[in-house]
Amino acid sequence: MAWALGAPEQSSACGCGPAAEPHAEAAVADGACRCPARERILSAAGELFAESGFDATPTSRIAERAQVPKGLIHYYFRRKQDLLVALVERLPDEELDPARIVLAGDVTGSLYRLVSELDRRFESSVLLSHLLWREADTHAAVRRALQERFDVVVRQIREVISAALAPAASDGSAAGGGAEDVDTAALLLARVVSHRHAVARHGDEDELDREICFIARALERPAP
Repeated sequence: MAWALGAPEQSSACGCGPAAEPHAEAAVADGACRCPARERILSAAGELFAESGFDATPTSRIAERAQVPKGLIHYYFRRKQDLLVALVERLPDEELDPARIVLAGDVTGSLYRLVSELDRRFESSVLLSHLLWREADTHAAVRRALQERFDVVVRQIREVISAALAPAASDGSAAGGGAEDVDTAALLLARVVSHRHAVARHGDEDELDREICFIARALERPAP
């Protein structure tokens, strides 16, 4: 359901509304605005979507919980699904510095450290993550946003594997895994991590061990 872009009332709780900030429209357009009212709207929307579901949550309830005029929601978010897309931005940053993760020459150890860091970040946003995965089934914009985050994880895994394999590849002591093998391994492990988070399956460490060791052995196999 599309929303009409209404002229919001001026909120005393927010100094970023259009009447108070001449550049507010540009900030909203590029997602740069982080004013208190907008953040309260997102917090309220996340809570209510988790409690009642996206379709069953009217904007009036979001405005009431956020303590903002309803028109302010229409100003910051042209469509209701834009609230979901904005909530994706509240998930922890997936970007990692490979130098902090990689153990040179040790693919298994490097992957363990990477998955541990991804788990740590996920645990800070379990409810929000599950809410967005649920709504992604029926909202293409959310699926696209989550796919972009998944692609970042794949790239991060690829970079960690490549860096961990670099010493062996440079001295010729091992095949080091070809580019296609590394790409495939990164995609497989990203899917493992995604599934692990989707079902909050953090207790089955033996299964994770087998998956990581299988990938590492395949990449570290000696050159023929």
